[in-house]
Amino acid sequence: MSVRRPFDWRGARILVTGASGFVGHHLVPALIERGAEVHAAGFEATPPRLPFAAWHVAELRDGASLAAAVAAAQPAAILHLAGQSSTARSFEDPEGTFALNALGTWNLLRAVREAAPEARTLVIGSSDAYGPQPEGTRVTEETPLKPVSPYALSKAAADSFARVYGSENGLDVIRTRSFGHTGPGQAPTFVAPSFAQQIAAIEAGRAEPVLRVGNLEVTRDLLDVRDVVRAYLALIERGVRGAAYNVCRGSGIRLTQLVERMIARARIPIVVEPDPARFRPADIPYLVGDPSAIGRDTGWSAEIPLDRTLDELLEEWRGRVSSG
Repeated sequence: MSVRRPFDWRGARILVTGASGFVGHHLVPALIERGAEVHAAGFEATPPRLPFAAWHVAELRDGASLAAAVAAAQPAAILHLAGQSSTARSFEDPEGTFALNALGTWNLLRAVREAAPEARTLVIGSSDAYGPQPEGTRVTEETPLKPVSPYALSKAAADSFARVYGSENGLDVIRTRSFGHTGPGQAPTFVAPSFAQQIAAIEAGRAEPVLRVGNLEVTRDLLDVRDVVRAYLALIERGVRGAAYNVCRGSGIRLTQLVERMIARARIPIVVEPDPARFRPADIPYLVGDPSAIGRDTGWSAEIPLDRTLDELLEEWRGRVSSG
């Protein structure tokens, strides 16, 4: 493996899949701020209100549409964010999840080989692929992947596809195993914004003072989405071709502690009650990552304190609830 020279963003064409999603809404402005010309690919006929240079209609299960998008964009780099990101939903539709995340990644890589073989391609994976780990440990990129959900299996397969296909076809591919991240703009189907939404509704008198939760006896490595965006840009600039990287804080927080911190920010007393509908068929009790590799190769580390992220999430949902 060899280190690529620092990437020059100025005027560079960058293709982002999944640009209309949570991370995309933070990533696109960051790319534009660096002077990049941002092309986006998504299945929506009408693009989201972001300042793209071009919007290409493409669907992950349709290799021809992806090939057309890559050929039209002729990107210097690709950030592949698109996919099905909900573990809960993956149990409801395992086949669809695998088709989008695993086969969709294969289709994209084939399109890159055919239309933009020199493009640096960042394939966004998930730490869920590691599966349960011994408490007190930090997983490295050499830790075997042991997925326990359809979502995690699809991301483990995508990781393997990217490694093998990239190597066999001489592509400049980098993979991430991204740990949990949250921040402004995330849907309330995810844990931290779910708590923030409920607290804001309770404060506004629109719900009883009960925070309904799933399994809190789990520990997660949780980042701010803006730190994650910085990590992805750093990997495009300085990551090692063919490598996989943990994108993580390097320390864990138990969800009981997360709830305590958010309730402490509430303006009225709130009690916590388990909600069976919020429990998953399979869960990972403990998962914390080791960020040494990305720090060594790019200089990146998490900077935004979790308390700041929680403050901003709660203020965002207070504003949403008050505005209806």
